[in-house]
Amino acid sequence: MAFTELKAGGVPEHFNLPWHLATEKKSFENNNFSIRWKDYPSGTGAMCADLRSGELDIAVLLTEGILSDILKGNPSKIIQWYVTSPLVWGIHVPAQSDFQTIEEVKGKRYAISRFGSGSHLMAYVDAKMRGWKLKEEQFIKVNNLDGAIDAFKNNKADIFMWEKFMTKPLVDAGLFRRIDERPTPWPCFVIAASDRALSMYKNEIQKMQEIINESCQDLMHAANAVPIIASRYSLQENDVQQWFSATKWSTGNTVEASTLESVMDTLLELKLVDRKISPSEICSGLCGLR
Repeated sequence: MAFTELKAGGVPEHFNLPWHLATEKKSFENNNFSIRWKDYPSGTGAMCADLRSGELDIAVLLTEGILSDILKGNPSKIIQWYVTSPLVWGIHVPAQSDFQTIEEVKGKRYAISRFGSGSHLMAYVDAKMRGWKLKEEQFIKVNNLDGAIDAFKNNKADIFMWEKFMTKPLVDAGLFRRIDERPTPWPCFVIAASDRALSMYKNEIQKMQEIINESCQDLMHAANAVPIIASRYSLQENDVQQWFSATKWSTGNTVEASTLESVMDTLLELKLVDRKISPSEICSGLCGLR
């Protein structure tokens, strides 16, 4: 039997530890395929581009980011939720700036990893909830976290939204000041696969789902999960404990159509997309849509 290599990717953050633990246990190889993992510090927008180009077969992405890109023609499908709890976005300003409250940054410049990324889309979601209107010229593309640090140092941007526990070391170091936060109003991460990969590697992807769901289940019940995450991602154990207790990974393939409808409604209302489609067109046959 031929040995298959699947190209997968995700952000280099603690959410994706179950993938690395499964690889280290040779769980994929023992089922006659492998995962070639690629880290994406610049996030969901870059992964959407690589799903389109064929550089990636599978990606772990922000729900709103991949849904937006599928609505814009990305030939990919969601195969399941990955993290069902919300992502808590920290809203940051340069630590040395005069900004002290969220009201003071209304109308200011947002650093974003790229257009179509989570940092871009969630700026709109947050602004809508505050009754603000954003203009495209307010967004400054910085590619990744290092780019945001540079943009703050050189007064090229005023606001940056990123997952608050990954940025906490920068807050502690006096580079960023977190002035507020915004949880996503839906499950934060999905696993998606390109249509090409689903047509060629359906059986391997289905087995991959089983392995990842088991790895997620094991991590959620591991007595030593907090120190492992803290060590691997250079985080403080008390911060990891707070994050870990609020994080829930998926352990099955069920996706609720009503949640996808809600995300699409929000994207449409914000004029980030110009159409909706049926949830059955968004999810693959491997997805337990209900």
